[in-house]
Amino acid sequence: MKRRSLLAAGAGLLAAPGFARAQSGDVVFLSTQLRPVEEATRLRNAILRPAPVQSTFVTEEPQNLTVRMRAEAQAGRRTVSLVGALHGELQPLAADSLDALDDVAAQLADRGIPQNLLELGKLGTGQQRYIPWMQATYIMAAHRRALEFLPAGADINALSYDQLRAWAAAIQQRTNQRRLGFPAGPRGLMARFFQGYLYPSYTGGVVRTFRSAEAEQGWAALKATWAHVAPASTTYNFMQEPLMAGEVWIAFDHVARLMDALRAAPGDYVTFPAPAGPMGRGYMPVIAGLGIARGAPNRAGAAQLIEYLSRPATQLRLAAETGFFPVVRAELPADLPPAVRLAASAIGATQSARDAKVSLLPVGLGDKGGEFNKVYMDSFQRIVLRNENIRTVLDAEAANLRAVMNATAAPCWSPDAASDGACPVA
Repeated sequence: MKRRSLLAAGAGLLAAPGFARAQSGDVVFLSTQLRPVEEATRLRNAILRPAPVQSTFVTEEPQNLTVRMRAEAQAGRRTVSLVGALHGELQPLAADSLDALDDVAAQLADRGIPQNLLELGKLGTGQQRYIPWMQATYIMAAHRRALEFLPAGADINALSYDQLRAWAAAIQQRTNQRRLGFPAGPRGLMARFFQGYLYPSYTGGVVRTFRSAEAEQGWAALKATWAHVAPASTTYNFMQEPLMAGEVWIAFDHVARLMDALRAAPGDYVTFPAPAGPMGRGYMPVIAGLGIARGAPNRAGAAQLIEYLSRPATQLRLAAETGFFPVVRAELPADLPPAVRLAASAIGATQSARDAKVSLLPVGLGDKGGEFNKVYMDSFQRIVLRNENIRTVLDAEAANLRAVMNATAAPCWSPDAASDGACPVA
């Protein structure tokens, strides 16, 4: 039954509208990144159209990527040649769905891709399984009108969570409006705030420390801050929209989901790193890679497209159009759009912070990634929105998190200490 299901899924994939539009000889480029219509359109028109090889860009939800790639293999009819996805999304494909790319990596040796990123691209196999494509992270942006309310002595590039709360409280006190916003809507990326920022900053981990005393402190701090957060945050998916509408003056989000606001009025905003907690300034670098499907119908074209997408000029154009930043050696030009410069400034300040604490995206969860995120979102809803007891919630949700880790046998990733087998939930 499982095999028949995969075959049926493969048949459905081949009939999907995006694949039906592919022209004969095109490189079918399947990506979990740049899925929003605006981002996909910019990629197709500004980046892929001038490429030396024709391609058909098709987007896919992250949780479906592994199923679809394996379904094509089971169906015996591979249509996808190039795959673009995050590091953790490519990991499950390493063993049976991604071709070795040592030859492609050798051709790109002069591009200046950092060695640590190339090592990540081997996915633990000893061979290059993907070529780093682009990087981003999450930052904060604020309207300049909010700056007058900053706590005395606060450095906007080195804020603490206590200072962020005091800042938001001062705005509320003076304006009678809650102007701090988070992307806690149904399609927002709020789960990444917990996994990459709040937990590392307060506990030094993500999984091992889930129900620790330090985690209780972090949740209590967020609960106190939420009293000053815009009530509509539970509907926000992209923070650029409430920023532009003036509903919020301070926002946290993925850099790409802030770019429209920065483009519309770059002079109105400042950008800066997320705050620090007792254990440091947690942040989550987002690394996307390009892999070639095993048995790709157009491997040569896919390799040619990777070469083109890795050119410094193309990478800079990608930064200007989408807010994802280069992984190759590329100096930011003086005429870089102001919005991109704003984003680059915040990313640079984040990465160079003395108290920076890196939290990688989850690795090895496969189709359980949604369940992993749900643990953190359910904890947020119960603790912050429903006012349930923090210890009671963490104890209950720890069982759900433990079930996910045991089912996937996913070992710990940074900042948690390495583990033999499934990452333990203390």
